[in-house]
Amino acid sequence: MTVPSVILVFSGKRKSGKDFITDLLQDRIGKDKCAIMRLSAPLKKQYAIDHGLDYERLLDASDYKERFRGDMIKWGEDKRTADPGFFARIITSGPGSEKSVWMISDARRHTDVAYFLDNYPGKVMTVRVKADENIRVKRGWVFTPGVDDAESECGLDTGVNFDVVITNNGSGDASLDTSVGNLVQQVLGWLSRDLTAQQQM
Repeated sequence: MTVPSVILVFSGKRKSGKDFITDLLQDRIGKDKCAIMRLSAPLKKQYAIDHGLDYERLLDASDYKERFRGDMIKWGEDKRTADPGFFARIITSGPGSEKSVWMISDARRHTDVAYFLDNYPGKVMTVRVKADENIRVKRGWVFTPGVDDAESECGLDTGVNFDVVITNNGSGDASLDTSVGNLVQQVLGWLSRDLTAQQQM
């Protein structure tokens, strides 16, 4: 099993801007050191195969994905119920697993967080991305029954003491830049300590 220096496990509501934050962090930390891993990617790929859908279109923020979101959630829940670590094992053994920093961009359930905490003790930071509701609406969010009140959206609203909380109300927000900068420094600190420890072995 590959063991990175640090794993950032992200969660947040739809249209909170999780992908924006992880992309920003990867740019600042360096793509040579940092991989973004999406638990939903193997889910969407297998769902697309099973249902004869366009996998690439399920990955973007399109209306196409929204049409199938409800059924895809149910399908993914059934897979996770049978094996909570199913999707996590796929992404952590695939492309990017050789990098020093893993960013799990879309944790949605307590079992997602528990998988990384249990399998990589001392390596995990949990990060919650938030945005004001009016900002999410501007980004296209509309409350959808069966989606926004499902475990996939609400599972981590309680029960997790997040190590870092980032409010993402837009790129012009000075507090956002500060929060991202502080997290980058924490990650670089972990990398430096890990490198020093390896050199002393």
